[in-house]
Amino acid sequence: MQSITLRQLRDTRQVKAWLRAGVHIEVRERGEVIGELVPRTPAKPNVEWPDFEARAKAIFGDRVTTIVDDLIEERNSRY
Repeated sequence: MQSITLRQLRDTRQVKAWLRAGVHIEVRERGEVIGELVPRTPAKPNVEWPDFEARAKAIFGDRVTTIVDDLIEERNSRY
């Protein structure tokens, strides 16, 4: 939980960034908590993407193909 003073509250960019990140903010005056700012929605969890490179290697092996070569091959066979 972040803590800011009333004077620091004027820096709305920092406050908005913290709230968008899902951080609860304590507002203090002379060391005493006088309020809290709580984000409306929880922070989005980091998405863990699959290992696309390993998946492609499992499917294609060491073979290297380009889309251009495949497109030329496909067009030559059609016409």
